[in-house]
Formats: sequence, C-alpha cells, structure tokens
Amino acid sequence: MLLRIFALILTLATLRAADVDSLKKLRAADDERVRATVAADRARLTDILADDLRYAHSTGTVDTKDSLIDSITSGRTKYNYIGYEDRSFEIPVPGIALMSGRALVKVSTPDGEIESILSFLAVWQEMNGKWRFRAWQSCKIPNQKSAASATSGADRSPTTSR
Repeated sequence: MLLRIFALILTLATLRAADVDSLKKLRAADDERVRATVAADRARLTDILADDLRYAHSTGTVDTKDSLIDSITSGRTKYNYIGYEDRSFEIPVPGIALMSGRALVKVSTPDGEIESILSFLAVWQEMNGKWRFRAWQSCKIPNQKSAASATSGADRSPTTSR
C-alpha cells in the first residue's frame, strides 16, 4: 500500500514538472507570436500559426491563417503594440492549452489608429512537439470614460476596434 502511494506521488510530481515545462514553452511561443505580429514577419507567423487558425477579432471579423497573415504583412492592419495586462495559461488536457486575459492593443488601419483594451480567450495546440496558435476570440472592454457615458445615457454609438 505504501509503495502505491509513493508511486502515485511520484507520478503526480512528474506530471506537474511536465506542466511547468509546457507553460514555459507556451509563454515563449506566445511572446514570439506577438513579436512576429508587431514585426509583420510572414515567415515567423506562418511557422507559429496553426493551418486551421480561426482568429475572431473584437469587431466580429474572422480571419483564417492566410487572411490574417496577408492583412498583417500587406500593411492593411499594422499592429503597433500588443501588451498584456493579464495573461494566464491552463492545460485542461495534454496537448491543448487555453490562454486568457486582457491586453492593450494599438493598431493602424486604413480607417485610422485604434487603441483597445481586449478581453481574450485563445487556444494553443501542441503539434509535432511545438505549440501552435489555433484560435483567438476577443471583445473590447470599454474604457472608464465610455463606460461612464454609457451609464449616463450619453452617446452609445459603437466604436471601431480590432
């Protein structure tokens, strides 16, 4: 009986160590994704984004891997800054990771400059020993000024964001 308990403890410790290693690799992969996005680097984006990527912007626009990379590398959408206010990872099952949090994103588009605070949920999948960015869904969080005007009955027109 004591041997079984020891084996269970050893197994749990090994699994925990594997999660810690996976989390380090996930953070590094996401940091690389952010750098590649801001740099508009086609090769790096192609490498890290999953082939079946579904990227749902806070505007409701949905991109595939190809359409997102084309938008970024053509200059139609220029990500000037992506900074996390909060970012956490969870590995619910081996090989799948959920990333959630809040980010400040500054983007230039043909319609102008956009600065948004986003709440997001992303999915990463480990494929052939490498983490790939599989899905993104975000929504804009109103700033304090727009939230105050919304509660006062002032202008409630939607704002453009990405």
